[in-house]
Amino acid sequence: MLWLDRLSRRERVAERMDDPRLDAGEHQRALAGLARLNRLSRSAELFWPEIARLARAHPGQPLRVLDLATGTGDIPLRLAEKARGHGYSHLEFHGCDISPTAVAEAQKAAASTGLPVTFFPRNILNDPFDQSYDIVTCSLFLHHLSHDDAICVLRRMNQLARRRILVNDLVRSPGNWLLVWLACRLVSRSSVVHFDGPASVRSAFTATEIQTLAEQAGIPRVRVISRPPCRFLLIGK
Repeated sequence: MLWLDRLSRRERVAERMDDPRLDAGEHQRALAGLARLNRLSRSAELFWPEIARLARAHPGQPLRVLDLATGTGDIPLRLAEKARGHGYSHLEFHGCDISPTAVAEAQKAAASTGLPVTFFPRNILNDPFDQSYDIVTCSLFLHHLSHDDAICVLRRMNQLARRRILVNDLVRSPGNWLLVWLACRLVSRSSVVHFDGPASVRSAFTATEIQTLAEQAGIPRVRVISRPPCRFLLIGK
C-alpha cells in the first residue's frame, strides 16, 4: 500500500473504539479482542520484571500499582495473578478508564477471578486523583493522543508515581503495521479491531519520539527499550 511509505511520520487516525457512539455490544467484542492481543503480546509480562524488582526491594511495605486507560483490566489482573503466585501480598493493584463499558467489564472480570483489583472511572487528562501510587503503568494508550496530550499524560504519571513509571505501546514502522494487521485478523472477528489495530501503528510514536515526549514531560532518568513484538517499554524515575 502506498501509504506504508508515509510511516516515517506520525499520522493520527481516529479509532472506532474511541467513538462514544459505538454500539455497546460491538465495544465489548472489540475490548475482548484487544485483551486477547495483550495476552499474545505479553503486555503484562513487559511490566512484571520491574514491578517484581521493586516488590523484592521493599518486602512487607505496601506498594500501590495503578494502570491508566486499563480497558477490560486484563493487565492489572494478570499482574495481580503473578503477584499472588510469587507471594507478593504487599502489592496492591488498581485500574482506571474513561469508558464506563470498559470499567464494568473490568469489574466483572475481577469478580469472576477473585483477584483483589479495584477499578474506577477516570478521565486521565482532566479528572483529579485523590491519592498517589508507587508505580503507574500505561499500555497501548499514548498513540491515541495528540503530541500535547501525550505529554500531559506522561506528566500526570510522573506526578502520581512515587517510584516508577512504566509505559508500553506500539512502535511505528512498516513491518510492525503488517504484523499488527495480520494479528488482528487472526485473534478477533471484530471489524473494530481489524480497523483499529493497523490504525494504531499509523498513530504510534517511534522510540526516539517517545523519549523526547518523556523528557518534555519532565520525567527523570528515562529509558526506552525495544520489546518484541512491535513494542517499546519506557521506564522512568
